[in-house]
Parts: sequence; structure tokens; C-alpha cells
Amino acid sequence: MSEAIPVQRFTASDGVELAWHEVGQGRPVVLLHGLFSNAFTNWIRFGHAAEIAARGFRVIMPDLRAHGESAAPHDPAAYPPDILASDGVALLEHLSLTDYDLGGYSLGGRTVIRMLLAGARPRRAIVAGMGLQGLTDAGSRSAHFRAILTGLGSHVRGSPEWMAEAFLKTTGGDPAALLPLLDSFIDTSEKALSRIEVPVLALAGDQDEDNGSAAALAATLPQGRYAAAPGNHMSVVTSPEFGLAIAEFLAA
Repeated sequence: MSEAIPVQRFTASDGVELAWHEVGQGRPVVLLHGLFSNAFTNWIRFGHAAEIAARGFRVIMPDLRAHGESAAPHDPAAYPPDILASDGVALLEHLSLTDYDLGGYSLGGRTVIRMLLAGARPRRAIVAGMGLQGLTDAGSRSAHFRAILTGLGSHVRGSPEWMAEAFLKTTGGDPAALLPLLDSFIDTSEKALSRIEVPVLALAGDQDEDNGSAAALAATLPQGRYAAAPGNHMSVVTSPEFGLAIAEFLAA
């Protein structure tokens, strides 16, 4: 299916070339993938983009900076604070989107929150695979992934670090680009979250606490709603219920 979806590109304000993929027609929804992943793995491979498109949506799926088909510079200067949110807003502007929906998984979910705080105003938003702690203490997750990237080849087989390294290999991620990206992550206070007025679906695997509690996040947001799909942080994106929950939220 990936071959049937052409790669489209634009240039960010700092000259970095970024890629996105589209499927479907209708109301635009922009979906952001997670760390070490890409648009194909999170949204296309397991049918979620097709499920959402079937409800009458134009599904727009960028590859984040340092991921997938987008450029992956090694220069730390290419990763200033909140760069992924800036790239997301730049894509909205490039596509002239003013009436749209917005969602993301894991790092993509955190980026959705940062975009909302930067002024993005979708009709609805999905923050999946992200709990309250993963937003208020982004540094702890950065440290976890820094240890993974700096210890490649040394992790205990079967450990979470080993599993993350194995996943990185399947997506072809570039550790030299991903390491400086970690420094761009910013904490978000509960006070800031309480100012987000957009209806938000906080969706997580029913066995996923990697980024803290999604239910607690939903309770912190003025229009937050919590939902769960079967799986943990790694497996939930393979679950049909994951894409169905997003499609139903958007189509309601």
C-alpha cells in the first residue's frame, strides 16, 4: 500500500526538506507518528489511515524531521526547542489548512499538544499513546531514549531498551539524527494544558503506562475524553480498535 501513496515534500523555514503522505478525500486530518517510527508504520501499515479515509477524510501524514522520508540532519542546530511543533504548524500553512483535525501517537501526541499551545486550532484533536507525565516531564522520556541510542548493541535481550532498538532497526532510523532531536523536547505544565479548549481524545493501549496516565491527561484537559484500545505502547498501533476509535471520534 505504501507504493500507492506518493511522497510529497516541502521545505521548512530553516531549509530542511520534510515529507508527507496522503490518502482519501474530504475533511483534512493531520496525523503525526511516534519516535523511531514513520507515517507508514503508525498510520498506513495496519489500516488506520484507510479506516479514517473511508469516513470521508483526507488523511495527511507527515514523516517528522529525522524520521522516514524527511531529512535527518546530524547538526544539533537543526533541532531547536519545539522544532517538531514548528514543523507541524509550517505544514498546516504550506497546505493552507484552516478547517482541519489533528492527531498524533506518542511523540506525535506530545507534538499535537505543543502545536495547540503554539496556536494551532483544529476542530478536534487526538493525543494517543501519551499520558500526563509524558507531557509534564518530557525529560525523563528523553533520558530513556538517549540511553537506548547511546547503548545500541548492548541492551539485554527482551528488555524494553532491546525492543526499542529492534523497532528502530525495522524503521531504518538514524541514531545520529535522533539523538539531537531529543534535546528539542519541552515540558508542558498542567496549567498550560488546562488552557486547551479543543475537544481532545486521549487514547492509549489498555496496558500502556509508558508515558503516564492517558486518563489523567483527559481529566486535565477542559474537553478531554479518555478511551483505550487493546495493547501496550508498542502493540496498540497494530490493533484495529486503535484506528476505529480515532475514526469514530473524528466522524462523530
